[in-house]
Amino acid sequence: MKLTIRSFDLPLRHTFTIAYDSRDVQPTLIVELQQGAHKGYGEATSNPYYGFTIENMTQALENVREKIEAAELHNPGDFWATMQPLLAGNPFALCALDMAANDLFGKMQGKPLYRLWGLEADRSPLTDYTIGIDTVEHMVKKLKECPWPIYKIKLGTPEDVAIVKELRKHTDAVFRVDANCAWGVAETIDNARQLQPLGVEFIEQPMPAADREGMKEVYSRSVLPLIADESCITEEDVDRCHGLFHGVNIKLVKCGGLTPARRMIARAKDLGMKVMVGCMTESSVGISAIAQLLPLLDYVDMDGALLLREDIATGVTIDYGRVKYTDVNGTGATLIA
Repeated sequence: MKLTIRSFDLPLRHTFTIAYDSRDVQPTLIVELQQGAHKGYGEATSNPYYGFTIENMTQALENVREKIEAAELHNPGDFWATMQPLLAGNPFALCALDMAANDLFGKMQGKPLYRLWGLEADRSPLTDYTIGIDTVEHMVKKLKECPWPIYKIKLGTPEDVAIVKELRKHTDAVFRVDANCAWGVAETIDNARQLQPLGVEFIEQPMPAADREGMKEVYSRSVLPLIADESCITEEDVDRCHGLFHGVNIKLVKCGGLTPARRMIARAKDLGMKVMVGCMTESSVGISAIAQLLPLLDYVDMDGALLLREDIATGVTIDYGRVKYTDVNGTGATLIA
C-alpha cells in the first residue's frame, strides 16, 4: 500500500465553545491509503483536551510507514490488530489509519461498508445539530439559522437552565444537553429535574470522568438518562460505564477507529445500554465513516461537516437530520481539497 498524509485547517462557521475549549479553526489530519487503483480516506482531528496534535499524529504514522506500506490489505480487522500495538500511544492516528483501511477495503469489494457488514440503512437515527456555548442571544441566532429536529446544546455555565429555557421559546425540537464534565453531583440532579419538562432527552457527561462515586449517586437519582462521553474512551470503558450511565457516546478518534467502535457498540448492547456515536468536528471524510454505523445506533451526533465554512471532501449529505448515502463505495468519502 501507499501511504499519504495530509493536514488541513477547517474553518468553522461560528466560534465553537464548550466547557473547556473554544476555537474558530479545527486542524485535521487526512490519511490516504492506496492499493492498486483504489484509494481509501481516513481522518482524525487534533484535540488539546486529549493531547493529540497534527504533529504527533503525523510522527506516529511516519514511525510505522514502512510497515504500513509493506502490508497487503485483506481484512481491515486484521490490519487494525497488526497496527494497534505499533500505534497504541496514539489512538487518533490509529483511527485515521483504520478508517482509511476500511474505506479502501469497501472500495476494493465494490460495496458500501454498512452493506459489507450486513446492515441495511432503512432505519437510522437522525443526527442532532450542535449549538456551542455563547451568549444566549447568539445561541438563539444559531438555532434560528439552522432549523433542525434535534439540537445538542453545549452547557457548562452558571446560567445553564436559563439558557435552555430561552432556547425552548424558539423551537419545539428535541433537546440534548452536554455539560462536558462541568457539573457537580447536586447540580446535575437539580438540573435534570428542571430540564426534563423543557423537552430534554438526555444529559451527556455531566461530571468529570474521574468522579465515579459521584456518578453512582447521580445515576440513582437523575430523572433524565445519562450518556457517557469523556468517561468512555476505550473498549474497556464500556463495562466501567455500566451502572453509572444509561448509554455511551463512542468517538472513533478516541477508541482507535471503526474496528474497535463496532466491538464497543456490540458490548454496550449486550449490557442493555443505549449507544451513540459522536463526532469531533470532522470533515465529510470522518462524517461519512460514522454514517456506516448508523443502523447500529440509538443516537448520533454527526454534524461536524455542517459546522464548517468549507469542506475538504464529499461524502454523505444530511437533510434535516436525515443522512443520505452516496453512490461511492467504502465510506462514500472523496477528498476534493
